Amino acid sequence: MLGCGIVGSAVARILDAHSDEIAERVGARLEIRKVAVRKLGKERDVPLSRDVFTNDASEVVGDSDIQVLIEVMGGIEPTRTLILDAMRSGKHVVSANKELIGALGRELFDEAEANSVEFNFEASVAGGVPIIRPLKESLAGERVERVMGILNGTTNYILTKMAEDGMEFDQALAQAERLGYSELDPTADIEGFDPAAKLSILASIAFNARVVAGDVYREGITQVKQADIGNARSLGYVVKLLAIAECVDGEIAMRVHPAMIPRTHPLASVRDNLNAIFVEGNQVGELMFYGRGAGGPPTAISVIGDVVDVARHIVGGGRGVGSLYSQPARVRPMDSTVSQHYILLEVADKPGVLARVAQTFADHDVSIMSMLQEGMGDEARLILVTHNALERNFQALLAELRTLEVVDEIASSMRVQSAGD
Repeated sequence: MLGCGIVGSAVARILDAHSDEIAERVGARLEIRKVAVRKLGKERDVPLSRDVFTNDASEVVGDSDIQVLIEVMGGIEPTRTLILDAMRSGKHVVSANKELIGALGRELFDEAEANSVEFNFEASVAGGVPIIRPLKESLAGERVERVMGILNGTTNYILTKMAEDGMEFDQALAQAERLGYSELDPTADIEGFDPAAKLSILASIAFNARVVAGDVYREGITQVKQADIGNARSLGYVVKLLAIAECVDGEIAMRVHPAMIPRTHPLASVRDNLNAIFVEGNQVGELMFYGRGAGGPPTAISVIGDVVDVARHIVGGGRGVGSLYSQPARVRPMDSTVSQHYILLEVADKPGVLARVAQTFADHDVSIMSMLQEGMGDEARLILVTHNALERNFQALLAELRTLEVVDEIASSMRVQSAGD
């Protein structure tokens, strides 16, 4: 095993506590032979002897008696090199590394195929929620049309606290940090990098395509305000950070951004630090996978599930489902996607404002579904929700609205994901 932090320690404890049951399911006992760590002297709550630990990862990769490598150390390098070396030496690999797989997955998949070893990564997306294997195996006969989900527990917790307890963003983030839901540097979560990496992995499997995290359009939640949360509630919506991948006319559109979704949508009820993935297929219809998307024990269960799968194949012969990412992908640019939008405008309170704003929408081929005026005088605001519009048209609309003398400020804008979209 490479790494023995929160997830790695949980893997060691669960393998020890459930050793008999796991041995029955595999047909052989699983033994942790070596663990590479950065600090040898650190106290760890794991049922492993001290002589198992090493601070030289090459000892683990180079041990010819080790058949399966568990990678839970994270990061790009030296992790990438260690995994590739392990595969070249004939070791099967189980990884929880969303960052590495999201950025360089294709290289790892190709290396596994070239060396006839298995590369499993269920824990890289949504922690303890099984989604990789269902997409690869259970839905192998389905044509998946869309994958949409809440893939980051930190941001979901923050948005829950803003909606239910009236917290501002900074307050909710501070509470997430105190509870240990956020990393010391929360940038990957709140700016959407984490869910973008996970979405690229899901899209690769769902659409049999070569895509990476850099192909995903990304917005975080730092600009979400209490006014947006309140307006969403008034309009019958809930604000979530959504990760959406869909196949449109042979192109794959992928995006991560805050969005208003109807209170009646199953994803609207996903609270706190939980994760959920909504899968739509042309035969099975709508499926949802829901549960604890982070934390040591849930993620460790996914890791161990992958190890058990590999071990069964070692004992009984055969191989699991290999890489499915054979097709070059045509990624749809964000400005070619279609969405509804919410806009909050601070406007002058005088005759002709509504007509001028409405004409600007019409000039850019963006139609208004609903409009509400709040306040008077300097407090005058317009709350608008559009019908579906092309992204490039909407962005051009925003640019012109900023130039209108009747518009003091575009206080906020956000996409709206309707139930039928």
